[in-house]
Amino acid sequence: MSVIVTLVSSSPDKPVAERHIGEVSHILDHHNIQFTCAPVWLAPGKAVDLGVSDAPHGATMTHITDFLGKTGIDVFVTDPDRRRKKLLLADMDSTIVDAETLDELADYAGLKEKIGAITALAMEGKLDFNGALRERVGLLKDLNIEAMQKTLERMKLNPGAMSLIKTMKKGGAKCVLVSGGFTFFTGAIAKQVGFDTHHGNTLEIHNDKLTGKVIEPILDKFAKADYLRTYVRDMKIKPEDVMAIGDGANDIPMLKAAGLGIGYKPKDAVKKEIDNLIIHGDLTAALYAQGYTTIL
Repeated sequence: MSVIVTLVSSSPDKPVAERHIGEVSHILDHHNIQFTCAPVWLAPGKAVDLGVSDAPHGATMTHITDFLGKTGIDVFVTDPDRRRKKLLLADMDSTIVDAETLDELADYAGLKEKIGAITALAMEGKLDFNGALRERVGLLKDLNIEAMQKTLERMKLNPGAMSLIKTMKKGGAKCVLVSGGFTFFTGAIAKQVGFDTHHGNTLEIHNDKLTGKVIEPILDKFAKADYLRTYVRDMKIKPEDVMAIGDGANDIPMLKAAGLGIGYKPKDAVKKEIDNLIIHGDLTAALYAQGYTTIL
């Protein structure tokens, strides 16, 4: 089946060049995959589409990404049909924002290192997400809610986040922030960035302090995939019309359920399961993967 291989540069100092295209052609030819048309530049030096006769997988994809990774180029493989997505589901922590909000909140309790270690294991899929979430929140019992506002003020968006949402919304897509983090943060970030709506977990609060509990049910990896299926049904679209993006193990079911699942600065657990990865560039790479030529 013919597919599109897209090369996206991470920096003007490391542009995509003809030599990169030539080496990709050589690698593909070695695996009996041929170009089906001339390269199509989405943005000179920044991103190029290569039509090929079959999708590169396994060793072929590893060969390509290893070669291009040395020069800071990300690689995406997409189906030419339904290429521009009608729905985006995006994780928040370490995807749209540059940190794990629970870890940052823990800083105000002097527990960032301890809670961060648990978070890291959970994001690699080495701990049960629900249990790890309850454990971390439990450690924050009696923390004053002022810390939540201070944490929000410290949060920074990852490069390209605003452009990703603005461009996809102009293209007619619905954009949803879906996070295992907390609604206090997802609501504010969704509004700041321009998401249409948001979903997250809710911290239980009493007398302006955290009780150390999460209000059930917990939004976990299964809930993320369920939200995808719900939006697909309600919007009367197909999974192929969806792009999902995230970084951790709890995003994998959602990424796999989407027509285009992209791991952003992915944890090792995601690298093992997902082919389309933004390792070197920013979030606008996900737009070039859809064939956009104008980035807002």
